[in-house]
Amino acid sequence: MLVINCPYCGERPELEFSYGGQAHIARPLKPAELGDEEWNAYLYLRANPKGHHAERWRHIHGCARFFNAVRDTRTDHFVATYKIGEPVPEGSRT
Repeated sequence: MLVINCPYCGERPELEFSYGGQAHIARPLKPAELGDEEWNAYLYLRANPKGHHAERWRHIHGCARFFNAVRDTRTDHFVATYKIGEPVPEGSRT
């Protein structure tokens, strides 16, 4: 079982968490001006790298807060976790 370090509660088993998608996706500044292709890209197109990937997670069975994590997709190892709004920690860049 994986252990994930919630930046608010500390280390907990993965069963307490829910994956929330790719982190750092910026909302469109003027959504009314987007065409179908732009909406498609915003809603559905995500990176799928081999290696470090910034993701959003939620501690469902704990504090219920969202946070970001950098996970190595090759090993499933969590490199770093950090609060929403904080920059990606040095040494764990995606």
